[in-house]
Amino acid sequence: MGFTAVPPGRRTAVTVAAAVTAVLTAVATPAWAAPGVDPATVDRSADPGATIPISKVVSTPPIPPNPDVVLLVDTTGSMGAAIANVRTNLQQVITNVRGAQPSAQFAVASYRDEGDGAELFRVRQNLTGDATALQTAVDGLAAGGGGDVPEAWVNGLFQVSDGGIAYRSGSSRIVVLVGDAPSHDPSAGHTLAQATAALQADDARVLAVDVTGGGGGLDALGQATAVAAATGGQVVGSAPDTVTAAILSGLRDLDVTVTPQVVCDPGLSVSFDAPSKTQQSGTDVPFAETITVAGDAPQGATLHCTVDFLLNGLSGGPAFVEHIAVTVNDVTPPTVVVDDRTVEATSPAGAVINYPASATDNVDGPLTPTCAPPPGSTFPLGATTVTCTATDAAGNTGSDTAVMRVVDTTAPDTRCVPTNNPSGDNTPGSYNPDGFYQLTSTDIVDTAVQVYISDAADPSVRFGPFPAGTKIKLVQAPGAQSRVKDGTGDIDYKVTLRGDAIITGVDDSGNTSTATCLVAPPPK
Repeated sequence: MGFTAVPPGRRTAVTVAAAVTAVLTAVATPAWAAPGVDPATVDRSADPGATIPISKVVSTPPIPPNPDVVLLVDTTGSMGAAIANVRTNLQQVITNVRGAQPSAQFAVASYRDEGDGAELFRVRQNLTGDATALQTAVDGLAAGGGGDVPEAWVNGLFQVSDGGIAYRSGSSRIVVLVGDAPSHDPSAGHTLAQATAALQADDARVLAVDVTGGGGGLDALGQATAVAAATGGQVVGSAPDTVTAAILSGLRDLDVTVTPQVVCDPGLSVSFDAPSKTQQSGTDVPFAETITVAGDAPQGATLHCTVDFLLNGLSGGPAFVEHIAVTVNDVTPPTVVVDDRTVEATSPAGAVINYPASATDNVDGPLTPTCAPPPGSTFPLGATTVTCTATDAAGNTGSDTAVMRVVDTTAPDTRCVPTNNPSGDNTPGSYNPDGFYQLTSTDIVDTAVQVYISDAADPSVRFGPFPAGTKIKLVQAPGAQSRVKDGTGDIDYKVTLRGDAIITGVDDSGNTSTATCLVAPPPK
């Protein structure tokens, strides 16, 4: 805007000298932790599907390294007092900034309004570390010109980032915009959006020093807030006689955006309570970190994640890298397999069964199960439940059961054996004219097979049971009634039948076998 006399107001309680002293004290005795992430390593064990909460703190450096600071100053008529303040205190600003960052360089540029010719935008001194040259450039600033209230600082910002300033490679760029009025938009053909895009392309932040005065301030139309927010800078207010203190404060208070960048092995993931956080540099930025183990993560494996906490999109180096290692617990029991078996009894005690049993673990591989009763045991007749178990190295136990059945399906060996006549002492041959027999029936399981006698001529006749080894005198009488009477001597029974005797042996399992006792025909 045009020149306006600014009455000499009472100086604020915080003078330039006091502000400088405060900055120097902060640099000499920093209150923040050493820059980096804490904890930097996480080494845990967890079950599949588990989550691990971690309280994370990223301690940011107080100001970015290697700053390139451009002073872009309004030199219209109303800025006389502010320019004088910058001129008087420039060397202290340079000294204080370099006290924290010795590599800092400065440039000086100025702007006015459209219609001010060559003074619309001028680079008074490009980036340099020469304090004398910078002082000469600032000493050359003079207030004058201007037209209406808005000035042309949008054009000035565009020109700074359109080749007006030769930034160093890899530097942190800060444009300190000092003014007391908003800007035309567009100004000199350049819009605020174009200026913002040019600043972003240069990765330059805007520190807007909003000087109080007759122009309504840089942010009267919200433009300074918009460009500062878009570039990661900020707006600070100041009376004309404390402009340099505001510059120092703004340089020390620049924000930093911390963004976690995560790379993980499959089966492991890391999330945060916010994708990024922005706050004053040199402070601790807290994050709530959650490490998640997938439900199908490989058990027994150690999975890794690396989290690089970027500072304003750039790596802060090894101190800002977190290393995560999670060993996935083995929670799956071994798979045990034992199958039902059915075998034939081999003795009255049952049978020996050498049944197979196996166990396999998802981590340990093949295991040897323990079974009760063990393979090779003698199992009794009937069903016996076998339980097999196996325990892996993680202490998980798996089991399986099976039923071992011992059955008796073998019939006894039944015979009708001709025997001696107890009174005649004759030895019977294939033909037994006297009809003396011993009924025998043996079984591999049953030690006391029972024997029945049936009449071949009359299916309804069935005598017994008799113990195996019974001796009988068998008489065939076709017209007689079938009957059984007690015998004499070592003959247990006298049996009269119409036809031949059918002998049936029955064991305890119900298995049967038969034999025939051929009765001798009556004598002629």
